Amino acid sequence: MPIKSENKLRYPSNWKEIRTSILERAHNCCEFCGVENHTYRYNERTKHMARIVLTIAHLDHTPEHCSPENLRALCQRCHNRYDAEHRKETRSNNKKRINNQ
Repeated sequence: MPIKSENKLRYPSNWKEIRTSILERAHNCCEFCGVENHTYRYNERTKHMARIVLTIAHLDHTPEHCSPENLRALCQRCHNRYDAEHRKETRSNNKKRINNQ
């Protein structure tokens, strides 16, 4: 997923090199489903062809942890599925924090 502006400082200065090495390790394919980067697949929801763009996922959801064991090259679909529970927890925690103020 694109790096949010508020998180950019959490990434190491050599992030581009790290990203490249993870994509090379994955042979430019999603490490979960195997779809190749910059190809197309049909999107059932939109009923259109969607371009595949691989992103790098932090398995522990922590941008500072950039060891190869913690990183995976994932397509948008797999990355969104992987992050879904974490995003749900984050939303819930944010709501609790707001309600407790």
